[in-house]
Amino acid sequence: MMCFMYQCYLSTFPNPSHILEAKPVHLEDNLSYEEEPIQILDKKEKVLKNKVIPLAKVLWRNHTAEEATWETEQAMKARYPQLFT
Repeated sequence: MMCFMYQCYLSTFPNPSHILEAKPVHLEDNLSYEEEPIQILDKKEKVLKNKVIPLAKVLWRNHTAEEATWETEQAMKARYPQLFT
């Protein structure tokens, strides 16, 4: 019984490799923050019946590459022109 309790005791200590580094995030008074794009990862075109929509895969600050989203290139150029220079 004592051996089992010792195992439980040891498992309560976190493995240092499982600890993530938290990056500071500027929060507004209402505890929200501005999503800010960092980089365009990819581009593609969505082909509809009578038009083509250019899309950009955007990497956002405080998000991983897996969480990148496809946004219309036109909207991104209008709001964040520095990404396309």
